[in-house]
Amino acid sequence: MRLRLPGLVLLLALPTVAAGAADPATNAGPVDFDRDVRPILAQHCYECHGPDKSKGGLRLDQATAIGRPGKSGKVAITAGHADQSELIRRVTTTDADDRMPPEKERLTSVQVATLGSWIDQGAKFETHWAYRPIARPAPPTVKDERWVRGDIDRFVLATLEARMIAPSPEADRRTLIKRLSYDLVGLPPDPADVVTFVADASPDAYEKLIDRLLASPHFGERWARHWLDLARYADSDGYEKDSPRPDAWRYRDWVIDAINRDVPFDQFTVEQLAGDLLPNATYSQKLATAFHRQTLTNKEGGVDQEQFRVEATFDRAETTGTVWLGLTVGCARCHTHKYDAITHAEYYQLFAFFNDADEADIPVSQAAPTPGQSARATPEAPPRIPPNANPAKPVAKTAAAAKNSVRVMAQRPAPRDTHILSRGDFLRPEA
Repeated sequence: MRLRLPGLVLLLALPTVAAGAADPATNAGPVDFDRDVRPILAQHCYECHGPDKSKGGLRLDQATAIGRPGKSGKVAITAGHADQSELIRRVTTTDADDRMPPEKERLTSVQVATLGSWIDQGAKFETHWAYRPIARPAPPTVKDERWVRGDIDRFVLATLEARMIAPSPEADRRTLIKRLSYDLVGLPPDPADVVTFVADASPDAYEKLIDRLLASPHFGERWARHWLDLARYADSDGYEKDSPRPDAWRYRDWVIDAINRDVPFDQFTVEQLAGDLLPNATYSQKLATAFHRQTLTNKEGGVDQEQFRVEATFDRAETTGTVWLGLTVGCARCHTHKYDAITHAEYYQLFAFFNDADEADIPVSQAAPTPGQSARATPEAPPRIPPNANPAKPVAKTAAAAKNSVRVMAQRPAPRDTHILSRGDFLRPEA
């Protein structure tokens, strides 16, 4: 049986157990650099002692500040000894010449206490959580073991017990099938299915219901909408002309079918980013690259086509960063990112991959329907004209074009030169 997505979503939505969190007001508990300290330094210190400037030879965004004297000869951070750290003296002194930050709002007593506790506890500069290796947490212990049916239940119940909240009673069968149906397929259950589930006395009735809903074609329709949001899917080009894309539905259906066929995520990824580069790429693998044909297309008169080709390439690089890396890499388009491990040059290395691809159209006649498409759409299926189609254009002509080709990405025969663009300006390439 496949991963129960709603259960996972429920787990991620629950508040985390607060045990072990620091209490700055009492200096009790471990201080987490990323959660407790970095925000204070970023707000009050990084402007002068960060990645852009290092006045006095001091950078407070790196562990090099620990035990290292600055230009004044004094050590800003002495691990394990807040009382010997110049940083604490500077943020607490009443001497206007020594006080830090010099011209901004002073740190609060709670913020000072947090910095002091962090230094006393060893002043560890931890890697941002997004860059740490994924570790499987140990399921917490709970008081009411009878309520637990799996490890996810332990995380849920531990939070409830920490807040002294009693779990809700188990839902009745009618409520349960309604919840599962809306969660998994986005539709209310058929009345006959409700009667069948309520009357099913077998011990695996719940599991059988989930398997049936996961096997429904509506499962892919329900969950594909989330991926299509990430893919910035649209049935029209955008900008002032906003011309219709009568073939766009083919990629939408590819996503639906991929989810219904339970395509492994690595394969799902490779085909959308580089399906055309696979050996003997099939029509379906080429169609998957339409993920990056969802960019805006400007057909207004007088536009510089190279400018908007570069804009589309920016979008492809940044969407890839957001969707697969979990990072908003767009800042590095213009400058090295201050807080993420992305440099200006590395951004254009990623950009270069998409800069070597061109927008292309492939004939639909290459297609062979996948098993999941048999009940949905074959290459010969009539195109679905979007409701905002331009009435000035003959529908028959638009339909014919959609039926005979589909928009995808294709590798260029020869690579295109890629340069770092100063401040992201396509007219200002650097060496």
